[in-house]
Parts: sequence; C-alpha cells; structure tokens
Amino acid sequence: MQIVIENCQDKFKIDSNIAKLIEKVAIECMKVDNKSLNYEVSVTFVDDEEIRALNKVYRNIDSSTDVLSFPMGEEDIFDVPYTPLLGDIVISAETAQRQAREFGHSVEREIAYLTAHSMFHLIGYDHINEGDKAIMREKEKLVMRNLGIFK
Repeated sequence: MQIVIENCQDKFKIDSNIAKLIEKVAIECMKVDNKSLNYEVSVTFVDDEEIRALNKVYRNIDSSTDVLSFPMGEEDIFDVPYTPLLGDIVISAETAQRQAREFGHSVEREIAYLTAHSMFHLIGYDHINEGDKAIMREKEKLVMRNLGIFK
C-alpha cells in the first residue's frame, strides 16, 4: 500500500503523526470493506480558496467544502496485477480546523473522519439517497470505532 501526501497549504502543519493517522484510516477502510491493500491513494491538503476552485471546476459548485474525492473509476480496479491508483483525496485543512472547533474535537479526529469518508467514496460508496447514506455512515463509524477514535 502506498499513500502519497502532499501539503499545498500553510494553515495547518501536516506532520508525521497526521500521515500515520491517514494511513491507519485508509487501511482500516479497506479492511472493513474486504478490499486488498494493494493500492495507491494520494491525499492533498489545500486551503479553502483552492478547494473552492476545485469544487467549482469538478462539481460546478462555487463554494468551499471539507473534502473532495476523485476515484479512478476503473472497472475491476481491485483485480489488476499491479498497484492501482484508487484515487485522490483533497482535504481543506482550513475547513477541517473550523469543523473541529465547531464539533468540539481535535483537528486530527476531523482529518481521520474526512479521510474515512473520502476513502469510501474512492471504494465506490455514495450518499445521494438516504439508504446509501446510512450504509456509508455506518462504515465510517465502524472504522472510527475500530481505531479507537469514536467510542
């Protein structure tokens, strides 16, 4: 498994502890969904201005958001003989900090949750309708409980 982390913002320090946390969350998401760990994911941290621009270009929504997921979308990605690129995760460090304050928990916990949320998008889950949303939320919560982040 390979996770490539790029920090393209200066609002929050992305240190080795954050990198290890992202790796743990990504691995646990794959285990919870019975997927191989033979994959690559890129995680990029940006500021609100950059995520707003990406959200406008890729989703036609002119506002910032907390996380964007860009799955590769290849058929049978889990059955290829090489390490496939599962997709890209883009997290707004600014929004993660703000949401952590609003919810009364740490930025690390918020980043862990955003990573889990985005990983399940990369795997193929969505939350457009309530049934799918409930399935995705339960998987996110299971990952967070398994890692001791949620009690």
